[in-house]
This record gives sequence, structure tokens and C-alpha cells, in this order.
Amino acid sequence: MLVWLSRWLALGICAISTAWAQPADLDAALNESVRLITKKTGLFSTQLETTLYKPDGDGPFPVAVINHGKAPGDTRFQSRWRPGLAARYFLQRGYAVVVPMRQGFSKSTGSYIGGGCNVESNGRVQAEDVQAVLDYLATEPWADVSRVVVLGQSHGGWTTLAYGTKPAAGVKGLINFAGGLRQESCVNWAGVLATAAGSYGKQTELPSLWFYGDNDSYFDPPTFQAMFDKYQAAGGHAKLVAFGKFGGDAHAMFGARNGAAIWQPEVTRFLASIGLPSAPDPAYAKFGGALPTPSPPATGFAPLEDESSLPHVRDTGRAAYKTYLSKTIPRAFAIAPNAAWGWAEGGDDPLKRALNNCNRNGNGACRLYSVDDQVVWKPDAP
Repeated sequence: MLVWLSRWLALGICAISTAWAQPADLDAALNESVRLITKKTGLFSTQLETTLYKPDGDGPFPVAVINHGKAPGDTRFQSRWRPGLAARYFLQRGYAVVVPMRQGFSKSTGSYIGGGCNVESNGRVQAEDVQAVLDYLATEPWADVSRVVVLGQSHGGWTTLAYGTKPAAGVKGLINFAGGLRQESCVNWAGVLATAAGSYGKQTELPSLWFYGDNDSYFDPPTFQAMFDKYQAAGGHAKLVAFGKFGGDAHAMFGARNGAAIWQPEVTRFLASIGLPSAPDPAYAKFGGALPTPSPPATGFAPLEDESSLPHVRDTGRAAYKTYLSKTIPRAFAIAPNAAWGWAEGGDDPLKRALNNCNRNGNGACRLYSVDDQVVWKPDAP
């Protein structure tokens, strides 16, 4: 497998063309669009489903590339990632935001290349897709590829660290949100992960900013601290923001709206330190926009994972709720007294979309049951 991977990496890789494939639910307020970027690898090619959020105008705009995580199960069934809250943050500062789905994920073609227990190789292979997208952006007049920040969450954070070992010239910094790859079937997976982080640090000159929480369900404090220590000891330049406990699972901090108070001030300072735009620009004030639908407070009505506790809904609604729990935060699930239900994930306001989806059959009586990783249902509410 590793021999095959090394041969694959030796092939020339470039992005050569694009095609449009627009979903029906694009967020016009964020100028959201989807582009298929063709990545040529030797004799073969794959298409990378890539979400774009662009400011108004012709640019050129600095670029924020945001790398997605890896949900449990078949990567082909993973939804297109729409980090609307993060996109809004960068758009207000005049960035174009680019969110590629890597090979084998969602509607991107090809197969996911895992590398078995070799998590270092895994990250490097994933990083090739990031480079292919940046190669494409270099051909677009609206993209200023001399001013780029690369960031990612979970598997995307690991991809970001790997990309830092061989970045494009215009990349100024890396931001890692709970990055890593948990391979529990592999011997000493946490130790192997830390060693791989050290290998990345040895080959990385770019500064990086790391975020991890104490109640991360994937990477506990000893694991992420060992990763960080080995990265720094090998020569990597990084700052660790260990923010303690967050919600039910700190792994989801970046996507949760309550997480903004943790990461946005740190990222603002980091962007300023690497010479990239860091303050909101009045020219892009429209992306401040109306505040998203407010979330009710957590109620503890029932355990999050207990679909049997949902009131009103029938078996189809409970099955839908189980599917919903496998989706990426931010997300929301709504129910109505007539057994209607609806949910949404990602984007700028999944709460509003979940309520709208529910109210198609809920006669306007839908209320939120769950938001992100908390149950917010209050049975005595009107």
C-alpha cells in the first residue's frame, strides 16, 4: 500500500479545468457557489467538489482555504461541508473562502486514500488535493494567491498540518482545529500520531495556531499535548490554545456558534501577526448581516443520543434523528405536534433551515428539539 502511495505522489498533480454544479439551497447572503475542480494526476483525473464564498466585486481577494473533517462511515456519503459561520468571519475581512471536498468525499470523484495505520502518509496524500485547488486558484483573477491562510477541522486540521510541509509560496500561516486521525485499530495509534506530528514540524517553516479542548472525544489532553510537543521539538512554530471544556464535545468547537468567542479573537491576532487582513472591512459590512436564529438554551430534557425520547414523531422521525446525529456541527433538528420533523446541517443558519424544513408539513408549529450537541426541547413551551 505504501509503495503504491509513494508512486501516486510521484505523479504530476495539477488542476486543469472547472465545471459548475449548483445545488438548490445555496446561501445567496454569502455569495455561495459550488465549482468542480478537475485535478490531473498523471494519466488520471478526479473532480473536487469545492464550495466558494466570495465578496462582491472582482478582487483580487486574499484566500482562506478551509479543510473538512472525516465523518464516520463511507466517505462518499459525507455531505458537502458548508462552514457558514467561519465563511462569514472571513468574508467580513475581504477574503474569498474556498472549501474543497477531498478525493472520495461527497460528490468528489475518486476513492478515499487512507494509508492504513500510516497517518503521516494519509495527511500528505490529503494535502495534494489542497495544492490542486490552490493551483486552480492561481489561474483565477479574483484570487490573490500571494495572501493565503489554510485551516481545517479534525481530519482537515491534520491535512492542514501536512500541507504545511510543502506549501505554495503565498501561504502565510496554518490554523489547526482539533486536527488528527484516530486509528484505534492500529497499535499505539496516539503515539504514532504524535510522531507523525513531529515529522510535519521538522519540515514546516510556516507559523501555525492550534485549538484543542479537554473534553475532545477524539483527542484527549495527553494526546494533543504530545502532538504539539513533538511538533515544536522538531522545529515547528506553533501556538497551542487549550481552551478547556466546551459543550458536550470540544471536538465540535469550530463549527458551533458558541465556539466563535473562543477561536475568533485568537485567529484575528494570528492573521495580524502573519500580515494578512484581520479586522472587519467596512466595504464588506453586508456579511455581518442579520444575526442567525437564536438557539434556545440546553434543557437536559433527554440524552442527546436517545431518539426514543423525542415527543410527537413516529418511527420515521426517530430514524431521521439518528441520521441527523451523524451529521457535522452546526446542525439542528425540529419537530411539531402533528409528527412533522425536519433537520439541517452546515451553512450560516441551520436552525432556520431546520424549522423551515419541518414547517413544510408542520403547519407553522415546529420547534427546535436539538441544536449542535445539545437537547433544547422544553415540553411546556407554547
